[in-house]
Amino acid sequence: MSLLSDMVERLAIGTVQFGLKYGISNHQGKVPYKEAKSIIELADNNNINTLDTAVSYGDSEKILGSIGVSDWNVISKLPAIPDECDDVKLWLNNVVTTSLERLNIDCLHSLLLHKPQQLLGVHGSNLYKALIKLKASGKVKKIGISIYDPSELDQICSQYEIDIVQAPLNIVDNRLVESGWLKRLSELSIEIHVRSIFLQGLLLMPARKRPQKFNLWAALWTNWDKWLEVNNLTPLQACLQYVLSFSEINRVIVGVDSVNQLEDIIRACNSSKLKVPKNIHCSDVNLVNPSRWPYL
Repeated sequence: MSLLSDMVERLAIGTVQFGLKYGISNHQGKVPYKEAKSIIELADNNNINTLDTAVSYGDSEKILGSIGVSDWNVISKLPAIPDECDDVKLWLNNVVTTSLERLNIDCLHSLLLHKPQQLLGVHGSNLYKALIKLKASGKVKKIGISIYDPSELDQICSQYEIDIVQAPLNIVDNRLVESGWLKRLSELSIEIHVRSIFLQGLLLMPARKRPQKFNLWAALWTNWDKWLEVNNLTPLQACLQYVLSFSEINRVIVGVDSVNQLEDIIRACNSSKLKVPKNIHCSDVNLVNPSRWPYL
């Protein structure tokens, strides 16, 4: 296997765009069914075997089920437990059964909590027990959490055994590395998937198209643009090479809007070590957490 093939096979296809209009640089809306099917076929032809979806991603699960993904490792995520829920096990089984029906598969490769803090709340113990039983039933192979900040791992990993963590990581948002959690998760043999490697497409935007509200970090963007120029890198190459350079990372989730975009991503895969200056790293949650962007 070539090094390039090995890098490409570490990719996973994020499918939120199949069910929703998603991403700050997405001007086309939801990916049409025919294009989604072609994306899946191209990924399959390049030995990419993992798909990332969620109950909350519109009709993404239904679209994938229609395309046919029985030979894929499918990851889905649970929504928050409703406040009025009085039987967590029943609720969980119903949600997962419905997801499997929409996806037209018998088993999820992984089931992640979209709201992992609920493990620390009133439903925490019952939720975890229900997840373990679900795993024992064979409907789910692995259980884990999808986090927004590495600090969420401090309590959860000290109280619960999990198989997989999905976390944001990109060339600007280096918190998973700086916190030490990337190394610690690997040492605990917990599978690591990273997302938001393009920061919802913001990192791929040319300066002239970057929304003005992000001028709050003007110095960072100046450093970023200059660094790309000096190193003769495209933003796509830099973003991919950075995350793929970490051997601890098992899967790098890439959301794509078109076949052409996935082709570009595949060509840009490389694990070259980049000397990234600290002046393009940022821990300001108002920038690195897209849920904060509407309030800028």
